[in-house]
Amino acid sequence: MALRFPGARNCRIAVLAAVMTAVPAAAFAQDDPRVIPPPKAQKKLPEAPSKLPNVGADRTRGLDFLFGALKAAPDETSAKHVEARIWALWMQTPSDTAALLMLRAKAAMEAQKIDVAMKLLDAVVKLRPDYVEAWNRRATLYYLKNDYTRSLEDIRQVLIREPRHFGALAGLGMIMQDIGDEKRALEAFRKALAVNPHLEKVPDLVKTLTEKVEGRDI
Repeated sequence: MALRFPGARNCRIAVLAAVMTAVPAAAFAQDDPRVIPPPKAQKKLPEAPSKLPNVGADRTRGLDFLFGALKAAPDETSAKHVEARIWALWMQTPSDTAALLMLRAKAAMEAQKIDVAMKLLDAVVKLRPDYVEAWNRRATLYYLKNDYTRSLEDIRQVLIREPRHFGALAGLGMIMQDIGDEKRALEAFRKALAVNPHLEKVPDLVKTLTEKVEGRDI
C-alpha cells in the first residue's frame, strides 16, 4: 500500500492531476480530475494468460494482423486464442536478461512479494525502456499498491509505445473510476473495447457508466 501523510495530500492530488493530463489524447480528453479517496475494493486488471502460444518474429506485422482478427473473431473461444497470441507478442523481448527478470518478477508477484517484483521490474524498465510489457506490469503493481500517480505514469509509457494496449486502457479506466472521474473512465473503457470487443466485464462497466455519465435513453 502507498504511504499517505495528511500534510502531503494536496501535493499528491496535484501530482496525480499533472500525470493524468500527460497521458496521450488517445487515452482520454484533458480536463480537471475529480479525486475521491479512498479507492474501492481492488479489481483484477487484464493480464496475460498463464500459458502463451509460440509466435513468429515479425512482431509489428503480426500485431496488425492479430488486432484485425480480434475484432472479427466470431466467438469468445476464437477471440481468446487471438488475444493470447497478442499477449505473447507483447511479452517477447530480444533481451535474455530482461526475459529472465520478467519471469522472476512474475514469480515474485505470485508469491505476494510485491516489493521484490517491483525492484525486478524497475531493473527491466531501466534495461529495456522500449519493452512495453515491463511498463504495463509495473503499472499493475503500482495500482495494487494504490499508487495511482506512478501507475498513470507507467500507463502513459505503455500507450505511447502501444496505443492499442487494451490491458493498459482498461487499467486506466479502473483508476479513473476509483478516483471518481466517471467520464474519463467511460472514455478509457470504450477505447479498450474498440480495440478488443471481447474483454470480460468491461461491456457491463461501459453500460453502467454510460447511464451515469450520459443518462438513460428516452
